[in-house]
Amino acid sequence: MSNTPEENLARLGIELPTPVAPVANYVPFVQTGNLLSISGQVPVDLQGNFPYLGKVGEDVSEEDAVKAACLCAINIISQARVACDGDLSRIVRIVKLGAFVNCVDGFAGQPAIVNGASDFMVAVFGEAGRHSRSAVGTNALPLNVPVEIDALIELS
Repeated sequence: MSNTPEENLARLGIELPTPVAPVANYVPFVQTGNLLSISGQVPVDLQGNFPYLGKVGEDVSEEDAVKAACLCAINIISQARVACDGDLSRIVRIVKLGAFVNCVDGFAGQPAIVNGASDFMVAVFGEAGRHSRSAVGTNALPLNVPVEIDALIELS
């Protein structure tokens, strides 16, 4: 893939939102050396709405949870754009995604849900979007969202 991340976002019809401010005592990202750590991002849309709320397997379908994970990835990229002063070409690699899925007891489909974010990173960054990750089920998440994802990114 030789397109820039911005070209790939345009091809996908994705407009990056203005990142949301933290809801507690933390910062949205920290850079140390060439590593950028993005705090957990939730599925909030361009209008500041939460289109997906609740537990996967109870209130949220698996299909919608995949969309929620993709929206988390969009918000990660949005935060990264701010950290990179608007230049996404500074992203060398998506190193790791840490994902939490708010789900009912016994649900074991977290990896498939988090593929919504993983697939999106590859669509935007190509091979540089391939990453390690964790996909963990949990009994609750802030604001009752179904998915929250953080990231570690290598910058040039």
